[in-house]
Amino acid sequence: MPQSATAAPLAETASDAIEWVVAPGQTDYPAALAFMEERVAAIHEGRAPERIWLVEHPPLYTAGTSADPLELLAPDRFPVYDAGRGGRFTYHGPGQRVVYVMLDLSRRGRDLRDFVCKLEKWVIAALARFNVKGEMRDGRVGVWVTRGEAPFTREDKIAAIGVRVRRWVTFHGLSLNVEPDLSHFTGIVPCGISEHGVTSLVDLGLPVTMDDVDVALRESFEDVFGLPLVQPAD
Repeated sequence: MPQSATAAPLAETASDAIEWVVAPGQTDYPAALAFMEERVAAIHEGRAPERIWLVEHPPLYTAGTSADPLELLAPDRFPVYDAGRGGRFTYHGPGQRVVYVMLDLSRRGRDLRDFVCKLEKWVIAALARFNVKGEMRDGRVGVWVTRGEAPFTREDKIAAIGVRVRRWVTFHGLSLNVEPDLSHFTGIVPCGISEHGVTSLVDLGLPVTMDDVDVALRESFEDVFGLPLVQPAD
């Protein structure tokens, strides 16, 4: 059964602490979009705290605002959703940790480029805990891993980033490949980039669980963003 994204009521007042919430099971994508829309408005109005929300989705493709229809190679393979975020086509599915980041940048410098850079640095710091060297690339948003030995190296994407901002409150976020079915990426041109591949932690030979990744992400978030996290009361 998909996990309902709207089960928990919004808090009545905002807090300086950022909620850290891990959703059980698989979260329905339209429900996740609806929850983020509601939560972003509540954060802007001071009715709810900021939130980092970790989910898994059933297999699906999402189209960003720059998506080219020709890059959807298998339109009938999985459901396709208009995400409303920046970027092009991407895949979400079991074994991939999707992290929705709802932060109020009006309290944090109003610098969207710095925010995206911190998302990349966050993933890189989490990967380092598994002795994986993640890298940023000019002109290619996301996190990359160099594989093989020179001169026969290649770059594979391990994490994608796509964000949206409304009234300086962010939503959407990042997806980190832990153990997804990588063949599912062949139904799209991931993020519009055909000359490089995709990988995952398990594909790199690491027996890492989703719980392991969540711990690394939580520890790294406080290191990179310097912001406190709390587990909300049920």
